[in-house]
Order: sequence, then C-alpha cells, then structure tokens
Amino acid sequence: MSTMEFTASVNQSGTLFGIPMQIILVLLIIIISVVIERCITVYLSRFSKRAKLELNTTNKLVLTFRVLILAGALIAVSRVGGLPSELLISFSAVSGAALGFASQKTIGNFIAGLYLLAARPFKVGDYVKIGTVEGIAQEVTLNYAKIRTGGNNTVAISNLQILERDITNYLYEITAEGNIYCYTFEIGFDHLVSSEKLLEIFNTTFNLYKHHFQKKPFCTLTRSTAIERVYTVYFYTPDTNEIFKIRSQIADQVFKLWDEERAKIRIDQQKQ
Repeated sequence: MSTMEFTASVNQSGTLFGIPMQIILVLLIIIISVVIERCITVYLSRFSKRAKLELNTTNKLVLTFRVLILAGALIAVSRVGGLPSELLISFSAVSGAALGFASQKTIGNFIAGLYLLAARPFKVGDYVKIGTVEGIAQEVTLNYAKIRTGGNNTVAISNLQILERDITNYLYEITAEGNIYCYTFEIGFDHLVSSEKLLEIFNTTFNLYKHHFQKKPFCTLTRSTAIERVYTVYFYTPDTNEIFKIRSQIADQVFKLWDEERAKIRIDQQKQ
C-alpha cells in the first residue's frame, strides 16, 4: 500500500492499523500524563530534601500536582470525545474541591517561603521578634522558621504566619568584625522616685555593664502618664546570646537600686 493510500485510509476510516484514532489519542494522553506525573514527583522529592521541607508538606505538594495533572488529562480526553461532558463537569467539581482543600495552605505556605527567602527580613543567627515570639533565628526554610527563645525553647512558625505578623529584626550594623545588634526593652516606674534619680540609677547600672559592649547602653523616656513613667533601654552587642542574659541583668539591677531608693524615700516620709 502506498503512502497516499495509507493516509487516505486513515483519514477516511479514523483508524490506525485497525485501532480507532480516539483510543490511540486517549492512550497517548494517559502515557504523557503518567510521564509528567513521575517527573514532577521525582523533582519535588529532590527539591524538598534540598529545601528541608517537612514530609507532610511534600506529600501535599505531590497530591496537588497529581490532581492538576489528572484534571488536565481528563479535559484533554474529553476533547477527543473520550468522556461525556456530564462526567467531566462532575469530576471538575470534585477535583476542584479536593485541590482547594489539599493545596490552600500548602501552596500558600510555599509561596510565602519563596517571598521570605527573596525579601530576607531576617536570616539565621539574627535576633528577631515575630509577633509575640522573640529570640534567635535557628533555621529558615521554605516551610517555616525556627526561633530559639530566652527559655531555651525552639518555636517553629510557618511562613504564612510570619507574613501575617509584625517582624522586628534587631540587626543594627554589619561590620568587618561581625554583626552588631541593637536591642531595646521598656521599664516602667511609678512617680515616687524623681526623674533625676532614675537617670542616676540607669547610669550606675550601665557603668556596671559597659565592658560588655562596644558602646555604652543608654535610655530615653518613652512616655509618661499620671500612673507611670516608661523608659526604653538601648544596648548594642555583637553576640545575640548575650541579649538573653544582659537584658535580665540590667533590669534586675535597675529595679534593685530603684527599690532601695523608694525605701529611703518612705523612711524619710515617716520621719517627717
């Protein structure tokens, strides 16, 4: 049989070697879909290991892409007349619900991770505050960030949660010798002790700890109400681990001297 006769035979009968063309096209769609699914599964498995994704997250990503591939294959099959339109509509509704359920948080968290890695609001080793969680960033991945707190606990925060919260990075300056972090915290007092005496208390305390820092700590009056005065303490350190210790030591020493001064004032008041 000549080439022209073979082509004409195929076009007229809609078969190839006696097999209907619709069946051949459906088989080709299935084979291509399986190959694509295998390639994506292998790639996601390797990528998750490099990105240190959790197994649960990897499985959800694989499921999401499988549903997408299956939906695409069914649409392609319907185009060649392999499925009735009613079945395709029913499957689209079911697969859409399954895809939304499986991928809503997973894909969103993945995209949030890509954004955080690109924007880099903080990196491993930085002292940060994310919402109410404060500490040293131990690990930053496409899935979550791990923060070691002052209680020596590690808190894992998903990337979606990170984007929804306020992020404070205490990194102040990058030098040739290393990073310098400016940490701040507030201390409140009543009005019994004068402002002048409070500044003396702060300076006495700061002189005790100035050898820990390249720059002497200082404080500013942040706000004053009828009930209290609130001061913000600033200190600079290249060692983020020192922040946990120095903050409590400065606060303890300030309150110790403040209590002593208050006791003196009350004794003087009683004598009068």
